[in-house]
Amino acid sequence: MRGKAEMSVLTRRNLMLAAGAAAAGGFAVWTLQPEFEGAEMTPEEAHAAASSGDILLIDIRRPDEWKLTGVGAGAAPLDMRRDDFVAALTALAEGDTARPIALICARGVRSARMSRRLEQAGFTRIIDVPEGMLGSRAGPGWLKRGLPVVEG
Repeated sequence: MRGKAEMSVLTRRNLMLAAGAAAAGGFAVWTLQPEFEGAEMTPEEAHAAASSGDILLIDIRRPDEWKLTGVGAGAAPLDMRRDDFVAALTALAEGDTARPIALICARGVRSARMSRRLEQAGFTRIIDVPEGMLGSRAGPGWLKRGLPVVEG
């Protein structure tokens, strides 16, 4: 357990990081997100694997985001905010928690978080698409790569 002095230093450091992030428009917070340590795919790989049936590709964004950009062709839209998200995903995977499932969001932050959450829920083959639909530090993303979309 940390001592009181160490805890206050960490608290002050975290406050300074948060202030810097706010000043930088949230960019610092985005770059400080813990990385998902599992498998990753590029959008092209995810599209090809979903099209061939090798993975179940899930777009975990919100319905308003699907409407703005469309959903990647081959992906199933499933809003990660649903209370029954894990149950709905399990149904899409036909009860197979060992089925390879790739997650995509806008910029890779939510998909990394959800990947960790699904591993904790017992899914064993979760794959993150860290570029997302809009691009991230991992790369330009689904849309800028010119991959096909369907109406959201």
